[in-house]
Parts: sequence; structure tokens; C-alpha cells
Amino acid sequence: MKNLPKVPQWRVILNAQRILKNPISFHQEIFEELGDNFMVKTPAGKPVVFTRTPQIIRHVLQKNHANYKKSTLQTEDLANYIGNGLLTAEGEHWLVHRRMIQPGFHKKKLVGLLGIMHEAIQNELRQITPESNFDVYSLMGDLAFQVVAKSLFSRSDIRESMAKLQKITEDNQQMVIKEMRQPYLQWWFALSGMKNRHLKFAADGRQILNTIIEERITSAHKKNDLLDMLLEATYEDGSHMSRQQLIDEVLILFTAGHETTANTLSFTLYLLAKNPGAQEKIYQEIKELDFHQENLYEIIGKLPFTKACLEESMRLFPPVYIIDRVAKDDDEVANQEIKKDTLMLLSIFELHRNKDFWEQPDDFHPERFLKMDKKEYSEYYYPFGAGPRMCVGNNFAMFEMLLVLAEIFKKYTVSTEMDNMELNPLISLKPKKVAINFKERRR
Repeated sequence: MKNLPKVPQWRVILNAQRILKNPISFHQEIFEELGDNFMVKTPAGKPVVFTRTPQIIRHVLQKNHANYKKSTLQTEDLANYIGNGLLTAEGEHWLVHRRMIQPGFHKKKLVGLLGIMHEAIQNELRQITPESNFDVYSLMGDLAFQVVAKSLFSRSDIRESMAKLQKITEDNQQMVIKEMRQPYLQWWFALSGMKNRHLKFAADGRQILNTIIEERITSAHKKNDLLDMLLEATYEDGSHMSRQQLIDEVLILFTAGHETTANTLSFTLYLLAKNPGAQEKIYQEIKELDFHQENLYEIIGKLPFTKACLEESMRLFPPVYIIDRVAKDDDEVANQEIKKDTLMLLSIFELHRNKDFWEQPDDFHPERFLKMDKKEYSEYYYPFGAGPRMCVGNNFAMFEMLLVLAEIFKKYTVSTEMDNMELNPLISLKPKKVAINFKERRR
């Protein structure tokens, strides 16, 4: 891109530790100083463009998505640890598997999983201790992981295995972030044995999943869960996924499926703890509904304000706070030329808080999503991404989160003494800690 303001390399180097800890504040500082688009040159001389311009973001993700691919940070670095599944795959390989898997996440298909999902949520929420402050991020992480596990495997006897897999997933994500933000230390990661140690963790995680899959195949017992959907999915020639590919896809569902949900629920509980009026509106919406009925899908459709709270939470704290794409060929958009091989970093966090598109952008106002038609904000609201690579599990996540909030607020009110949260941007946007007090609701 020509004539873009440039951030000198010395400034990036001086802020290296700050960027490693939390790049969002550094990005905000530069956006406010230089405008909606700016460039950083890497030591290798390749251009990196940061943007919060909605026309450019929409062009890259939707209008001309075929000209853009994911960076090697995802297709190679992240893939080293979680395999070549939907999140990390590119090209024809991605397209084929997306077409295979997407039907399993259609709303109507997910209806059959709602009972399993609801039971898992109720079991995990029994960990809540009223009248005591505790970090809900840990609780929401365990809950979301168990919901994915039960929805995938329909088993109640794998908690220990899933706890090991969860620990491996979280540890390896920390390693990936180090590699992404400190590429100049790759030699040390290899020499010290750190990288090999984490690759061994990844292999251990794959073996856990392989054992569970083997048991299912050997039993020949149909459970109509997500694992059955993956086992039954076929290519055009009628063949099934290889065992390696199957494990790759299951790992992606665990990694992306539990983490973004846990993050959003934690942020939402914090925002609601700061807004007792919004809690009361949720309670009024759910208090007469029977969530033990079989028709959970219909009941979930009766929660517009609860859904708006989640949407507003994902606006303020988007699960995928930044999206990377690399230009395959020269391109042009919004009077800007994009040269081949340019790395585009699309700041969803900045777009979601841009005062040109949102009134009081830093404030929690869920009502805005009830007042506006979706078409009014669709070009500057991307909580699950956009275009062909939009998150395949967005409906699954929304169903789960709505059920969690309904279960919590029909029993409790929440409060917090925290004035603000410290963010922990890794592959997705996490909170460092969310200390919440639960008080039993008076009937």
C-alpha cells in the first residue's frame, strides 16, 4: 500500500516486551496516532499492513477472499500443534473438508445435541459456590471444554482424559504465541528443546483422541453426536477421512470450540456484574421458561435480550480480535494498492470500537442490537469472522452460551469488585482473571 504511515522498526523493538504481553494497547496507540491504516516493515523487508477500515476488511474476508490466504503463522506454526484441520488448512484441502463438516453444524442438526449440551452445563455449574469471589474464567473454561467433549463423544467417563487434553491445549497455545511474537528466538526454542517438548505434548493429545475414536469404531455403536458426524462424512468418491485427518478436525473443534466460548462467557459475566439492570432484564426474560422441556431450540429463540448481551460482549471483546491474511496477487481496494505477499492484519477489536460506526463504543449497551437491523452493522461487526471462513461452530457456540446465561441468572445475581479487566490476547482474546461473586436469587 502506497503512502501509508509507517511505524519504524526501532519503535517495534523498543516495545517488544509490551507487544509480547499485550499487543492490543500498542495497536490502539498507533491507530490513534496514525489513522485507520499503517504499515510495519519486518526485518526481512516484507510489508505488514494493519487496518481497521471496514471496506478493506470486508474486501479481504468476503468480496475478494479468493485472493487472500492465511499466513504461515497459522498454516504452519499453529498447525504443528493442532494439525491440518479447518482452522489451519488452506486451498482445496480446506474447501473439501469445510463442505464435509459444515452440514453437521447446521442449526437443525444441532437441535439433537441441545439436551446433551444442557446436561453438561448444569453439571459444571454445580461448582459455583455462592457468596464467595472466584475466578469464573477457570469455571467457564472447564464448562466449555466439557460441553465440547460431551457433544463430540456423548460420554460421561472421560473427564480425566479431557483434563489432560485441556492442559496440553492450553500449554501449547502459550508456545505458539511465543513463536508468533518472538520469531527471532526460533533458534533458542529449538536449541533449548522447548519446541520438541511441546510437540511431544501435542502427540500425547492426539493419542488420547485416537484411543477414544478407536473405541467408538470398535463398538460400532451409533450415538448421533459430533464424532458420528465426522466418522460418517464422506468425500465425493464415497471414502471417509483418514484417522489423522479425523484427529485434526476433532482437535480444531476442541481448541476453537471451547476457548472462544469460555472467553466470551467470562467477559459477558463481568459486563453483567457491572450492570445489575441488564441482569434483571435477563431474569425477566427467562423466569417463566421451562428449560427442561424437550424443545430447547424453540425456547432459546425466546431470549432476544440475553442474545443481545452476548452480541454486545463480543463487540467489546471479539473472540478473534485480529485476523491475518496474505495477498496472493496484487490487489486494490478503497483507493489503496495491496502488493502481492503483503501481510494484512485486520483489527476486529479496533473496528468494533470505532466511534464512526458505534455510539458510545466503549460502553456496554446490549439494547443497540435490539434497535438495529443486522444489515445496519454487518459491515463492521465480525465476532465469528466473515466470508467462507466464518467460524463453522458459531451456532453451536451461541446455543451453548445462551443456555449457560439462562442457567446462571435464573438462580443467581452476580457482582464484582474489579474496576476493569486485564486482557490476555493469545490466539483468541482472553481475560487474565474475572473475579465474580454469585448470590442466590430470592424467589
